[in-house]
Amino acid sequence: MSHTVHGLVPILATPFGPDGSLDRPGLRRLVDFQLSSGVDGVAVFGMASEGFALTAAERRLILGDVVAVVAASVPVVAGVNGTSTATALEQAAEAADGGARALMVLPPFMVKPSPDQLVEFYGQLGEFAHGAGVEVMVQDAPGATGIAMSPSLIVELSKLDGVTSVKVESPPTVPKVGAVVDAVGDEGDFAVLGGQNAQFVLDEYARGSIGTMPACEFPDLLAPVLESWNAGRRGEARAAFSRLLPLIVHGLQQGIAWAVHKEILVHRGIIDHATVRLPAKPLDAGGRALLDDVLDDLGLAPGDRRTAR
Repeated sequence: MSHTVHGLVPILATPFGPDGSLDRPGLRRLVDFQLSSGVDGVAVFGMASEGFALTAAERRLILGDVVAVVAASVPVVAGVNGTSTATALEQAAEAADGGARALMVLPPFMVKPSPDQLVEFYGQLGEFAHGAGVEVMVQDAPGATGIAMSPSLIVELSKLDGVTSVKVESPPTVPKVGAVVDAVGDEGDFAVLGGQNAQFVLDEYARGSIGTMPACEFPDLLAPVLESWNAGRRGEARAAFSRLLPLIVHGLQQGIAWAVHKEILVHRGIIDHATVRLPAKPLDAGGRALLDDVLDDLGLAPGDRRTAR
């Protein structure tokens, strides 16, 4: 395959201390947890990473720590969210220099680009990536950007040098995954992955997706589900996945999703604090109690970070 990103590739949360400072020991523990859970890659600076709230200096520190802990055992994907070609290329260069294997690139969204401009934008990012020895993943996330990409446009982007995959986060994701997979065909060797916290991952897999990029608090619970699915044990996979759905849906709530991810990680003893940065919002006591009920139903006692593999 010409693309390296596939399978289970969680988007890492960014742990902060109570004062909002970067918690680098917590980040390293979080990466170790992903690796022990059998992930196929990890991603930084995505939606679930609070990438919108990180400084350029913090991005360099985070990527350096993650790359060091991973030690080339799995690919590291770095989010690029510049609001112009120039700023996106700057972030791409920083990520490539820092050891990322792939760039998950949002379209510029402050000034809405036309389809032709998107082809030009991703063409320039792809040209850079090809020369730097990394890959570009198109991030189709209209909920965050307001930029709609049709399946036909994504097919055009798939033909660009250096552009090797797309992460489809445009609801409903399942028919769009199927449409892109069918349109690209087998010859393009272009990977289609899903996001949206893996809410419809099994249906996306059924339509041709080869990977998913959810949040990072349950990789040990999701990895066995995907393993069962890929082994053809689909009934078993769906039964196990149905138990996870309340947890998955909890992490999709606008405004508090970041707090949900972190509260679960604190509950499981992986990070120390659930601090989020403005404009993300913390959970109130009632929200934490409801989340604890979901975790109790899954048999996850406080401090339980047992992996299923």
